[in-house]
Amino acid sequence: MDDHKKQKNTQANNPLHGVKLVDILEHLVAHYGWEELGMRIKIRCFTTDPSIKSSLTFLRRTPWARDKVERLYLRSLKK
Repeated sequence: MDDHKKQKNTQANNPLHGVKLVDILEHLVAHYGWEELGMRIKIRCFTTDPSIKSSLTFLRRTPWARDKVERLYLRSLKK
């Protein structure tokens, strides 16, 4: 199997494929609110003067935080 097909198959199994970070964040804020989001994922951009813009900036530069946000998003969809 060539690399292109392998990558396509991997993405087909990825539930986050095609979902933008801004959409994930807006969903979580609507679902939990900033206060609960800050309690669930303890990062300052959720607890101190939170905004979509500042959170996106931080999450794009911080892979461990983005991973936590993506995992919470997937859990919130199962409920």
